[in-house]
Amino acid sequence: MHKTTLEQWALLEKVVELGSFARAAEASNRSQSSVSYNLNLLQERLGVALLQPQGRRAVLTPAGELLLAQARPLLSAFYYLESRAATLRDGVRARLDLVVDAIYPRARLFRLLKRFQQLHPATRIHLTEVLEYEPLSADADVMVLTRRQDISGRGQWLMNIDFVAVAHRDHPLSHIDEPLSEELLARYPLIQIAGRDPRESPDHSPGENWIFSTIDAATEAVLHQVGYGWLPEERIAGPLADGTLLPLPLSHGARRATPLHLLVRQDLTPLDAPVATLLRLFNEA
Repeated sequence: MHKTTLEQWALLEKVVELGSFARAAEASNRSQSSVSYNLNLLQERLGVALLQPQGRRAVLTPAGELLLAQARPLLSAFYYLESRAATLRDGVRARLDLVVDAIYPRARLFRLLKRFQQLHPATRIHLTEVLEYEPLSADADVMVLTRRQDISGRGQWLMNIDFVAVAHRDHPLSHIDEPLSEELLARYPLIQIAGRDPRESPDHSPGENWIFSTIDAATEAVLHQVGYGWLPEERIAGPLADGTLLPLPLSHGARRATPLHLLVRQDLTPLDAPVATLLRLFNEA
């Protein structure tokens, strides 16, 4: 058995915070004798003096400062545990499943998730990133997807993601002055993001395809001059701004737009507060 209890450590923290046994007793709805007894018992069982008088205040001894600092994370975790239990008792959603297409701007996504956390600290997000045409589960509560994914749900258009054809500034395609035809493009590998568009499969592209499973890997491939490719403009804003990546002067199709839609699982009626907040944050973002 443990020699001390979380309750005793919590009382110690309260005495230090408020400066006296009387104030700690009032704040914790206890008698002053109960607070004094528990703290004397705590010090007796540890064999260490934790408190000392300083004028009219009770302050920590050096040993008390050290031990309370180690106890505080345990107290915080226990307070959080009790808070979670209260939210479950009151019917507050504990988890929200979110599926987002990987082309959604990440900086925007994490800004809105941070805001959601501030508004609903008791609800945790389970985020899954997917690529278009990957098999999906229909169990997610909220989804940000292209309409081409076969997911049933209530949804609305959210935004377009612009893809731009680019190559590294030192890539041979960046030094051709004339508009780039399919014959010119066919001489160099096309960097393709797996699952984005079956129309760009090896049977339909003008030349050789190199396929990468993530947007980050495809971007790195273009940055290292493995080939050229259509990449999400917002994800390559830095390399475009500093001239590391250059837009390709194609004869047609230099830019493409992919629409994203915000969908809600059909059986979520009426919407609970966390889901409604997340939808609002996506629309505001």
